[in-house]
Amino acid sequence: MLRVSNLRKEYDRVVAVDEVSFDVKRGELFGLLGPNGAGKTTTIRTVLNIIQPDSGEITFDGKPFSPEMWNIIGYLPEERGLYRKSRILNTILYFASLKGMSAANAKPSARQWLDRFGLRDAESRKVEELSKGNQQKVQLIIALLHKPQLLILDEPFNGLDPVNQILLKDILLDLRQQNIAIIFSTHQMDQVEKMCDNICLINKGKVVLSGAISAIKKRYGSNSIRLEYDGDGTFLKTIPFVKRADVYQNYAEVELTDMNKRHELLGTMEGKLELRKFEVVEPSLNSIFVSVVGIPDQPREDDAAVSIQRPATSSPFDRKMLTAILTPVVTFILSVVTFINEFLKTDPQWLIPGALFLAAVLSLLKVIKQRKSGVKATAMNTSGEIQ
Repeated sequence: MLRVSNLRKEYDRVVAVDEVSFDVKRGELFGLLGPNGAGKTTTIRTVLNIIQPDSGEITFDGKPFSPEMWNIIGYLPEERGLYRKSRILNTILYFASLKGMSAANAKPSARQWLDRFGLRDAESRKVEELSKGNQQKVQLIIALLHKPQLLILDEPFNGLDPVNQILLKDILLDLRQQNIAIIFSTHQMDQVEKMCDNICLINKGKVVLSGAISAIKKRYGSNSIRLEYDGDGTFLKTIPFVKRADVYQNYAEVELTDMNKRHELLGTMEGKLELRKFEVVEPSLNSIFVSVVGIPDQPREDDAAVSIQRPATSSPFDRKMLTAILTPVVTFILSVVTFINEFLKTDPQWLIPGALFLAAVLSLLKVIKQRKSGVKATAMNTSGEIQ
């Protein structure tokens, strides 16, 4: 169905997508994964011909993109793109018309989808009156209504409660049975693990992991142990033969350097945790994701120390202060000019130059007061940081 070959897109010397390749077949649920800023959305927009790649090839059933292909693609963007003041049914019918559907054909189908998503009684309400989750449902209906052959969903579970996540999962599995190719990008690894056939993991614009989920799990071995317990399991991270530990409130997934150490792990937990479950498992997709992508670097303590030792100071000649000083200066100059002008007259009027001079003095006093307050606040903040 879809083939992406050596896709590359660069923005102002930043490579957003770097030689990305993958295939998506009909009747397949394909996960396009990656951390924030990895290049997923750029890849999707390039596939959709919203932006042009610098190089690479994208084909649909062996053919390059053409305008007619818009009508065989359904797209759910991560950002909401609905007209907030429009009625729900009218909004759906408008987008259906952009896909070549007549109102006569689109309306009964739209009402069927509204009924399936529990929105049948809300078709006359305005979009802005809906919750975020229900707005997401409307966007899903828009993406599905014209029965696309390729469905691309960017964070489809965003805003949906657990009940509606199950509903969407069932819909996607139904669509797969109808031989529709589905790509979805999400951070919810548990959904990907349960639903997807194949995945492509992108990090910093490059493909770092791809293939069938079952094969990927085998590749990463089975040195993982799933624990359920009562107590504080944070100490699991400090055990020398524990390679990695994802620790939660009453659950942990632990990867060992050597699976023969599992009995020793049990002994280490004795007296510290009330163990309910100890199970050798394949690594979860979430743990593989973290292992491959890594955790973003945290600020080092010495970096923090440098920022404290060199606090930002307020200069009397910074932009804001310069603007504040200009007001009394300009007012004072005007008072002098007006004073000279009145002095040269035979019947001088001193009220205006006097008022201008008084305004200049008051403005200057205000600036001095603000400056003193700023210096005091900076000193207090600096003192608090150092402590």
